[in-house]
Amino acid sequence: MATVTLDSPLSGIIGGKSAKALEKAFGMTTALGLLEHLPRRYSKRGELTPLTGLPVGEQVTVVAQVLDVQVRRMQRRPGQIVEARITDGVGTLTLTFFNQAFRAKDLRAGRQGIFAGKVSEYRGAYQLQHPDYEFFDADDEVPGGAQLEEAAAKAWAETPVPIYPATTQVASWTVQRAVEMVLDALSEVPDPLPHELVRSEGLLSLGAAFEAAHRPRNDSDWRQAQRSLKFREAFDLQLALLYRRRQQAAEPSTPRPPGALLERFDASLPFALTGDQVQVGSVIASELAEPHPMHRLLQGEVGSGKTLVALRAMLQVAESGGQSALLAPTEVLAAQHFRSVVETLGPELAAHLNPVLVTGRMPASERRRALLSLASGNARIAVGTHALMSDGVTFYDLGLTIVDEQHRFGVDQREALRQKGSQPHVLAMTATPIPRTVALTAFGDLETLTIRELPPGRQGIETFVVPEIEMPRRAARVWERAAEDIAAGRQVYVVCPAISGGAAPSLEEGEFAEAETTEMIAPGGAQPPKRPLANVTDTVAEMRAMPQFAGFRVEALTGNMPGPEKDRVMSEFAAGSIHVLVATTVIEVGVNVPNASIMIVRDADRFGVSQLHQLRGRVGRGQHAGLCLLMSVAEQGSIARERIEAVANTSDGFALAEIDLELRREGDILGTAQSGGRSTLKLLRVTHDGELIAHARELAGALLDTDPGLGAHPSLAAVIAREEQHLENLAKS
Repeated sequence: MATVTLDSPLSGIIGGKSAKALEKAFGMTTALGLLEHLPRRYSKRGELTPLTGLPVGEQVTVVAQVLDVQVRRMQRRPGQIVEARITDGVGTLTLTFFNQAFRAKDLRAGRQGIFAGKVSEYRGAYQLQHPDYEFFDADDEVPGGAQLEEAAAKAWAETPVPIYPATTQVASWTVQRAVEMVLDALSEVPDPLPHELVRSEGLLSLGAAFEAAHRPRNDSDWRQAQRSLKFREAFDLQLALLYRRRQQAAEPSTPRPPGALLERFDASLPFALTGDQVQVGSVIASELAEPHPMHRLLQGEVGSGKTLVALRAMLQVAESGGQSALLAPTEVLAAQHFRSVVETLGPELAAHLNPVLVTGRMPASERRRALLSLASGNARIAVGTHALMSDGVTFYDLGLTIVDEQHRFGVDQREALRQKGSQPHVLAMTATPIPRTVALTAFGDLETLTIRELPPGRQGIETFVVPEIEMPRRAARVWERAAEDIAAGRQVYVVCPAISGGAAPSLEEGEFAEAETTEMIAPGGAQPPKRPLANVTDTVAEMRAMPQFAGFRVEALTGNMPGPEKDRVMSEFAAGSIHVLVATTVIEVGVNVPNASIMIVRDADRFGVSQLHQLRGRVGRGQHAGLCLLMSVAEQGSIARERIEAVANTSDGFALAEIDLELRREGDILGTAQSGGRSTLKLLRVTHDGELIAHARELAGALLDTDPGLGAHPSLAAVIAREEQHLENLAKS
């Protein structure tokens, strides 16, 4: 038989049919992929799983004991039903089988085992229909079927039983059997970590860690395995990130020293830069002047002036004839950035630098002119959406790429834009403050710069939760207050999680609202029994029908509107001719209308903490203080309510980022959930493992200091190659 290694295909070890099932369920194709599918938890044959609070509609795997079983005839059609009750000693769960009378012989009272299926509810009781199960039979555990002696029986009952992430097609014990086949067939596992690192950190070897994780003899085994594998995950990821950063930093790039253009611009500004802007700008200026490319992540509070810092960097690059490209996630934000760049530059500098806008929906003639200007070098600044990365876009001398709202793009997208130039400098920006552990995990190939200081003159923003079910009068008052501000000459945003109503509302890309019916308070104050999720289409119609908005202009803005229509609506709102803008999160970032004073968010519990912080940052940007009203039907004490109350209780975006990290899954924070994928972190949890991640980074950096090319550690070089896809998944949105 051929030697089995971690890279061996599963089909040659466990058989083609089983391998295909595992690939379809979990995407794994090799022995390593299966061994990295670690148990979700460990149970014991002598311990039962609590059956109270099981999630309805989800696949569960529980350890329980059969309480009783009965067979009865179906009332409305021929056939029999087998109903067995299993228990944890407190609660019960019913197993139901249709026309499978033989199950009654299996499901004898007193037998313990693992039961897996989807939880449903029938007449107020939880049940599993046609579940899979596997019993713990003591006499199967010893050769010859001899009964276990007392000491052996106790050890058998207390041996941890791995419970794996499973699906309806692939049960936990199916995964366990496949894992055991792989472990039995596997030859000696080489350890990519240096021996001295394994010893100094007190780790199990890689092979021993896999054995202890999947076939533990006691709790100490799997705990030590998890510690070892968690460290390895952190180390591998940080080594790959640092290696990529150092490789990039060693590449040659055209120096872009500051000059007269930046001096002219700074002299024309009617205000002084904040201390943070000066400090961050100085770092960027010095790195742009280096003969190696800059790779920086600029994070800052809403309204802290990151775009101005980016524009100053563009002017520095333009001094030597270089071009800059600013990539934005939406057409609305791209158009807003373009207008802001032109206005901030002023007529003379704008004419000299000739900024162009490039989006996917712009008229063909305008697009041709813009692309020609970029290819000839006449345009030194390009602002656009994903269209900037298309094959038809070429630059004469791309010296700087700026990616706004970095968390909405993947590493591969950032790289696609960078490839348009010859080792251009890279500046990624986000107005969503990123906790340090997330930054180290997802954006560790970028050095982080932070702006906390807000420009003087920014007005404060008050934020209140409006619980619609508990306080219907306060909910009705929201619309009265909005009308009062409009009558006083100001403007209002209303944000909804969905574009339109119906059974499946259309959502903006990146939103995670679910289409479900909830009790709500309509804008007019009436309380219908049920209505769909708040949506733009219905809200516009309702507000136009309300007497307090008579004579006021209420318009919609969503991501699926044609580009020219979006530009028209946004321009008219910015000019003040539209009084109420009802929108999706398309206005979450970058939109700047100083006259807007109120932000109303309907179904606010459908948005994340950072999203809500971004949305309220759209108001209070002028001479009037801002007011943010978070409307919700979430119950007091629920996680959804905690999320919006956290936003109301603090305006510190960095504190909210930490709260968001605690309340949401790592997959959401890292972006994988929004793109439909699973979290790529296996054991690491950025909420709890910050110190471990930082420690692993220090050790990875020290190793690269002594062996920059990993020539002495070829197995680690192979690990880095494997981590490339991992890195892209972590940074995707």
